[in-house]
Amino acid sequence: MTHTDQPSPFSFRRLLASDASTFQQLRLESLRNHPEAFSATWEEERLQPLVWFAERLENSVVLGAWRGDSLVGIAGLFVPLSARQRHKNVLWGFYVQPRERGTGLARELLDRIISQAATRAEEILLNVAASNVPAQRLYKKAGFQEYGLERRAFKTGDRYDDDILMSLTLSPAQST
Repeated sequence: MTHTDQPSPFSFRRLLASDASTFQQLRLESLRNHPEAFSATWEEERLQPLVWFAERLENSVVLGAWRGDSLVGIAGLFVPLSARQRHKNVLWGFYVQPRERGTGLARELLDRIISQAATRAEEILLNVAASNVPAQRLYKKAGFQEYGLERRAFKTGDRYDDDILMSLTLSPAQST
């Protein structure tokens, strides 16, 4: 029996505004532990009030992964408001706690957020730090393809970080 045949030790659900405090804690942990992986910074987001995090949960699709009562993973989908861009969703804020890495959670969370996007979009876009090889591998295994490189995407002190741009086509484009 492969691990995919066994029931998952995790539960998943969309986070609601009422989850803002739990989301805030895990989001700030992700920014503090991996500043190179996110466009936001811990220094900026730690100053935001709880209502700001609640609004993010209301304005995006944020899927949470739980082990028991603990939120251990998050992945967000931004859905553009513009009718001309709504066919593309943007994956953001993907994070799995270090103790849960290697358990299959990251792939399961990614598969579930892809399924969420498939109900409303034709494509998912994402940016991943060029230095984050494990995340790149995960995304490639899920079918994402590179389509560009943004050099010097982020600056921290005197250091620059490049971002790899990736996309996953969920449904074929329709001919006009």
